[in-house]
Amino acid sequence: MGTKHQSSSDPASENKRRRRAGFSKIDAGIEANECIKIYLVSGKDEVDSPKSFQIEPVDLNHFFEEDGKIYGYQGLKITVWFSSISFHAYADISFESTSDGGKGITDLKSSLQNIFAENLVESKDDFLQTFSTECHYVKSIVSSAEVLHKDTLNGNSGNSNCHLKEEPDDAEVFRVSGAGVGHLYSRLVPLVLLLVDGSSPIDITDPKWEIYILVQKGQQDSSMRLLGFAAVYRFQRYPDGMRLRLGQILIIPPYQRKGYGGCLLKVLNNIAISDDVYDLTIEEPVDSLQHVRTCIDVQRLLAFDPIHQALDPIISQLKHENLSKKSQPSRCGPPANIVEDVRKSLKINKRQFVQCWEILIHLNLDPIEKYMENYMTIVSNRVKADVVGKESEGAGKRLIDIPTQFDEDMSFAMFKSRGGECVSIEKDENQGNQEELLRQLVDERMKETKAVVEKVGVHRS
Repeated sequence: MGTKHQSSSDPASENKRRRRAGFSKIDAGIEANECIKIYLVSGKDEVDSPKSFQIEPVDLNHFFEEDGKIYGYQGLKITVWFSSISFHAYADISFESTSDGGKGITDLKSSLQNIFAENLVESKDDFLQTFSTECHYVKSIVSSAEVLHKDTLNGNSGNSNCHLKEEPDDAEVFRVSGAGVGHLYSRLVPLVLLLVDGSSPIDITDPKWEIYILVQKGQQDSSMRLLGFAAVYRFQRYPDGMRLRLGQILIIPPYQRKGYGGCLLKVLNNIAISDDVYDLTIEEPVDSLQHVRTCIDVQRLLAFDPIHQALDPIISQLKHENLSKKSQPSRCGPPANIVEDVRKSLKINKRQFVQCWEILIHLNLDPIEKYMENYMTIVSNRVKADVVGKESEGAGKRLIDIPTQFDEDMSFAMFKSRGGECVSIEKDENQGNQEELLRQLVDERMKETKAVVEKVGVHRS
C-alpha cells in the first residue's frame, strides 16, 4: 500500500496550510453610543444638514444586547433624524460589510424600535412627507385639550407668585387627560427614554395620568411647537383626599435653560392649589430639577407671612448661642404647625419644606459668615438624622453578632442598657467611613444651598 508523499520543502504551501488552520478574529462589537447620532429637526431643510441640533442621550447602550454593543457590522454608522413637529423618526444606516464573528449579527431594526417604536418610519421619503402631512399635529392635540387660563397660570394666591427670571410670554399650557393621554404619550416616549435618566414609560391605560404640555405659538395661529411636557399622577389619599405626583417632566433640549421648566413647575404648583389637593410631590427628581423646584419654593415661602414669625426665634437663637458647645442637638427645624400651614396653603410636602427651611435660615442669617459655624451644625445634625436615624429612636439599643451554625445574616441579639445610657461594646470598624460619608453629604448639601441662595438672593435685592 503506498502513501501520498507531501514535501515540506515548499514554503508557499506551508503558509497556506497555516492560514487554513488559523482562527477567525472574534467580533469585539461596537458600543451603540459610539456609532449612533441623533438629531432633532423641525423641517425638511434640516435633514442631512450639518447645522441640525444633535441630541445627547443619557445612554444608548442599554437598548442593544446585554453588554450594550452591536455585533456583526464593519464601519457601522447610524444617523437618526427625529422630528420635533410630529415626533416621527428615520434611521439612516450605513456599513461597509456584515459578518458573524461569533456573536451573531445584531437586528438593528428591532433594537431601534425598542426606542422609537411605531414612530420609526422606514422610508426617508415618507419621513420627509410628515413635515407636510402632520405639520398641525400639536395643534390637533391642543384643540381637544383643556387650556389653562391666565388666572390659573399666575396662581390663585399671591403667595404662589414668584419670578426667578422673566416669565416666557410666548407659551401656553394645556392639560391632556382621558383617552388623549395614550395617543400623545406614545409619540413622546422616545424623548423620555433618550433624555430622562433611568426612566420608564408610564402606564397609559391608567386614567389617573394627566399630561401637561407647554406649547409655543408661532407667528401664525396654525403654527404651534411643543416645548416640553409633564406627566402627573392623581392618586387617592385616605379617606377622601387627593395627591399629585409629578412622574416625568422634560423640556425639549433646544428650549432648555430659557425659563420654560420653571414655568411648567409653577403651573403645577398652582394646579395643586386650585384643585386643593393634599400636596404635590416629585418622583426621584434629578439634581437640576430639584434646584429649580427649590428656588421656586423658597421664593413662595418668602412671600408666605407665617414663615417669618416661625423663623424669628430660630434666627435669634443662632445669633446668640454657640450650638457646637451644647451636649444635645438643638431643635432648629420648623414647628409642626408651620409644616401643616405650608402644606395646606402652598401644597409643599414636608420633606421638601425641611430642605427649604434650612435655606430660609441661611437667607436670614446676615452676615452668614459670622454665624456659619452654627449653620453648619444644624445642617450636619439634620443630615446625620436622615442617614443614621434620630438619637432618641435608638438610645441605649445595641445589636451584636452571635457565633452560630445558622445563617450569620439572620442571627443577632439586641439589648438595651439600664436607663437607656449608651454602653460601648466595640467600636464599629466602619465608623470612620461613616463619618467621612456624612462630611461628604454635608458638603454636597452646602453646595446645593449656596446655589439656591445665590439665585434667590439676586431676585430679593
